[in-house]
Amino acid sequence: MLLRTILAATAAVTVLLVPATAAHAEPTSAAATTVAADTGTTAEATTAEAAVGANPVIVVGGLIGISIAYEPIAARLRADGYRVSIYQLPGLGFGDIRESARALSSYVDQVRAATGAAKVDLVTHSQGGLVSRWYVKFLGGADKVDRYVSLGSPQQGTYVANIINFLGLGSCAGIVACQQMSIGSNFLTDLNAGDDTPGAVRWTTVRTWQDELVRPVDNAALADGATNVLVQAWCPLRIVGHLGLILDGTTYTIVRQVLAGAAIRPNCFAL
Repeated sequence: MLLRTILAATAAVTVLLVPATAAHAEPTSAAATTVAADTGTTAEATTAEAAVGANPVIVVGGLIGISIAYEPIAARLRADGYRVSIYQLPGLGFGDIRESARALSSYVDQVRAATGAAKVDLVTHSQGGLVSRWYVKFLGGADKVDRYVSLGSPQQGTYVANIINFLGLGSCAGIVACQQMSIGSNFLTDLNAGDDTPGAVRWTTVRTWQDELVRPVDNAALADGATNVLVQAWCPLRIVGHLGLILDGTTYTIVRQVLAGAAIRPNCFAL
């Protein structure tokens, strides 16, 4: 019953937010699409070579994100030669994000022990990006993570969580993680105090104008030297929703390039 209530609220919020998508489109050059297409083949060759001997990759899921939902992006990574595992948030992410981060810390240590790797790379989606940031910033992850990539993570919170209160569901229907993702929450105040990008971790965020759940969209970006990629800045006609970020081919080309340490030149026509 609770899940049905949450989904209903999300659908209602999405309807409210759809008109705002086009209004906030960032000006881009049509030439970006051509450049991305022309360099796609070269970039793919470079990233494929980089997968040899690369860090293990952990795909960190989001709220209500069962592990099987992340198999498509995990399968792409495996096909490109990466060692990949999927981390499903405890209790599907409904609980305290800080507790999820502690559990992630243990999981990272297990992966490092099993693979013999000194460090891992994290590819995170939605709430998983906050879980991973808390781990890196407060639980020693800065020494164990090489690259961090977030896909549609509400780094500064999202009005969708705040609006759920407006719809009459109380304080996020009692879901602790939702409360913590509300703009202005104590959790986000602590997480965003000081440096957004601590340690030697290489930080990248990916966001999309069509994200129905992270509003405003720019709340998915980080400061302090992070690389922030807006899909439509490169591919103006590409339509990618919140869940689509883990399925979209263009988004995946960005992830591959980040993991390979290559220049970011998304392939706008990738499937």
